[in-house]
Amino acid sequence: MAGESEFAGRVALVTGAASGIGAAAARWLDRQGIGELILIDMDRPGLDALGLGCKVQPIGGDVADPSLWKLFERELPRLDYAVLNAGIASNGDIVDLDIATWRKTMAVNLDGMFLSLRSALRAMKKQGSGSIVMTASVSGVKAAAGTAAYSASKAATIQLAKVAATEAAKYGVRVNAIAPGGVDTGIWDKAEWFAGLVEQHGSRAEALAAMAKDATPLGRFASADEVAAQIGFLLSDAAATITGTCLVSDGGVSL
Repeated sequence: MAGESEFAGRVALVTGAASGIGAAAARWLDRQGIGELILIDMDRPGLDALGLGCKVQPIGGDVADPSLWKLFERELPRLDYAVLNAGIASNGDIVDLDIATWRKTMAVNLDGMFLSLRSALRAMKKQGSGSIVMTASVSGVKAAAGTAAYSASKAATIQLAKVAATEAAKYGVRVNAIAPGGVDTGIWDKAEWFAGLVEQHGSRAEALAAMAKDATPLGRFASADEVAAQIGFLLSDAAATITGTCLVSDGGVSL
């Protein structure tokens, strides 16, 4: 059919899909006419609340659980795209950082990324095609005090994407990463200090604007929808010769 999207009738996986960038990526793919979305998140009800029009297979589970991926591989007939986005934030100076926080951050952000990447690559290798985008962070590019565990996990994600790209090219599979800076998502609302900033500036929007003005050369944070569209570009045929790249989308923070 003339004008039909390249995503039409295809199958895509999105992890961490219940909120933020993951939810925005799922909605973007839905708008492109994706045939089926496999969505994974710890927040199973949040997946149902997305209200997508395509066929959806929602899975509530922990991406760091190997048994989840064994089941995934056994039941997956095909996979054309993967947005590997599940992750958690953590903070604390190294001298104060406890091993439990370090291990939890690595379990979700790195073990979970490895397991989801391995399963996606196995599926795509069989069919000889596919495109994967892994969500990293500007924290994996630029050092900032108090982010040791998170930054280390995201730097490792970027390198993992590069290694995967070198291995998967012979199967016709592309692998890229994206490193967002500040993004307007619900993660801010979970921070106690942000509540104080909202009170100080009179609204959530004004609080975010004040943070972005101080933190980024462009003076603004990205919306989740903007990052989702950038992920969509990396997934698409418009990026057909791009692999092993980390797209830094940070408003200039890393300059």
